[in-house]
Amino acid sequence: MTIDPTRPDAAALAAGVAAQPGRVRPRRIRATPAMRRSVAETRLHPADLILPVFVKEGLTEPTEIVSMPGVLQHTRDSLRRAVAEAAAAGISAVNLFGVPAVRDAVGSGATDPDGVLNRAIADVRAEVGDALVVQADLCLDEFTDHGHCGVLAADGSVDNDASLLRYAEMALVQAEAGAHMVAPSGMMDGQIAVIRDTLDAAGRPDVGILAYSAKFASAFYGPFRDAVESTLEGDRRTYQMDSANRREALREVELDIAEGADVVMVKPAGPYLDVLAEVAAMSTVPVAAYQVSGEYAMVEAAAANGWIDRRRAITESVLGIRRAGADQVLTYWAVELAHWLREEWR
Repeated sequence: MTIDPTRPDAAALAAGVAAQPGRVRPRRIRATPAMRRSVAETRLHPADLILPVFVKEGLTEPTEIVSMPGVLQHTRDSLRRAVAEAAAAGISAVNLFGVPAVRDAVGSGATDPDGVLNRAIADVRAEVGDALVVQADLCLDEFTDHGHCGVLAADGSVDNDASLLRYAEMALVQAEAGAHMVAPSGMMDGQIAVIRDTLDAAGRPDVGILAYSAKFASAFYGPFRDAVESTLEGDRRTYQMDSANRREALREVELDIAEGADVVMVKPAGPYLDVLAEVAAMSTVPVAAYQVSGEYAMVEAAAANGWIDRRRAITESVLGIRRAGADQVLTYWAVELAHWLREEWR
């Protein structure tokens, strides 16, 4: 039925049409907070959240990262306090990144049992035991003087297979330090198979793999590189994914699952929600998404200028990632958001 809006009785007619049997009025289920909660299709829970954490060798006091207000480079002591708070907040995991004092061409610090990251793994396990899943970044970029994620060949390119040997060594050291999961983020071909085979052969089938399966060469990583004091010159486009490619991402995920990944990840999250949704639809293992440093920095900057409601923007951005299909969200707001969620339940 079409109603002429110029008719004097148009409003009454419209009400009558809407009230006819079988007519749906979606606004009925948005009328109150309780009603909206009762019909919400996607919900956030602290257990959906993973906190990325940075620990820097040689620090005497935790240091705020200028481009990531509120995020710290931790000392060993402040790291222990941070993970204890994370466990109390009810989040599921922490993902650890180390910032070493010394770097070299092959990233020797990554496989030094007394290196900053491996000490951090042991410290966190000593502090929280199994209350959190302890994940360790398995990549060479923080430990190499050239800043690439792998070992360089003579021509300056990243040597895929030589890098895999280093990844295998890293996996064993991280497992020995106490990691529940290793998180290979270098996007080397075959990295999941090599790490899985190495762990299994060493009698460590208990250690899981969180695979950075669809990691795009993104402009949104800038503040992270400040956090780890990256030495990279140039870019990583020869091994990280092209932002234009969706089908390629699905192929990468399929390969990682076949090679033994326990969880697959899309990174960044926000600019790649279409990819995330397709990965979630086809994956046979849990799917994670990383809300990266650039996403964090943009919200914080806009909120600091009074342009957006900070709490609502944070919650909405993470909810959108979950709605797109992520089972787990790595976000620098994990603990703060978990506290907000608990407040809402009280």
